[in-house]
Amino acid sequence: MTNEMKKDTVICIKKSSVEVPMKLTREQIRDIKEKPSLHRLDIGHAVSTYIGKAEKVAYGLFSVRANRSYWVLYTPVEGTSVVELYTVVLGKLEVEYQGRSFVLHEGDILDASEYPELLSFYSELGTEILIEMTASVFDRNFTDTEIVQREADAIEKVDGYTYHHCARIKDYSIELWKRLNQPIERVSMLRWGAYFHDIGKLAVPLGILNKIGKLTSHEWEIMKAHTTKGAEMLRNHEIEWIRNSAFIVEEHHERYDGKGYPNGLKGDEISLEAAIVSVVDSFDAMTTDRIYRKALSIDDAIQEIVRGRGTQFNPMVVDAFLKLLHEQKFKWH
Repeated sequence: MTNEMKKDTVICIKKSSVEVPMKLTREQIRDIKEKPSLHRLDIGHAVSTYIGKAEKVAYGLFSVRANRSYWVLYTPVEGTSVVELYTVVLGKLEVEYQGRSFVLHEGDILDASEYPELLSFYSELGTEILIEMTASVFDRNFTDTEIVQREADAIEKVDGYTYHHCARIKDYSIELWKRLNQPIERVSMLRWGAYFHDIGKLAVPLGILNKIGKLTSHEWEIMKAHTTKGAEMLRNHEIEWIRNSAFIVEEHHERYDGKGYPNGLKGDEISLEAAIVSVVDSFDAMTTDRIYRKALSIDDAIQEIVRGRGTQFNPMVVDAFLKLLHEQKFKWH
């Protein structure tokens, strides 16, 4: 993202709908972050702290870590006017919306209801954000996130590589989805399907996951089963929008030419969501050190992706991915 506001960008900054907008001093921010009685979640890119609620509005402190991104999609509830406000209380926040970028500084308030499409946020040095949201919506989101984070933590305990790998796949998959101008209402499925694409590896013995040397045919069958096992885990999940992501987990090792697994799907039989995860997953795996091999260089990994265009990978997704890498000066975070 750019660090300067583009001149043609219109910023919709709304004052809080509550009578007295809540403001925080630096001392209050520090107290909230240190107070042991407050409920908080560490979700990797940020720490979310539930402050409390009043007049049907919940308040939270969202502490975004340096050099991290996250996304917001305003989702109205039928028959209800949903409050969803983000106030920068410390630091600054870069915002991208429909290809345009602007910066929120301390005291600026963003009203998410003014943005029907996906909002992307980036914090370069770390940012403290006060969230004001309709309490029923905030409570549901906070509870669902807590459940999901427990499962993410379980993955990290089994295989730290898989945990960080999955976070990167989620981030880059969403960026590709945006660039391909796909329906915004499906981004939640992509987000969680990408994040949990390897959750089935919880059922694969570490001796196989980290084996140095070629897998036996029996071990390879066990490894391949992580797609169907992972999909089954998600289809039985207690959260509906996680269940809806199961198809991505099942399909992310299918190939464009039909030679993938588990079902030998080909071409457009493979969902675009899974085709995106396939490209990003492969590139990240190639450019990351593992116990059993060293990472490829960015250039070598790009050549592998190009060679797989139209055989292993969806050509449209490859082209969009290469353009994304070019715009990022071929850096991989």
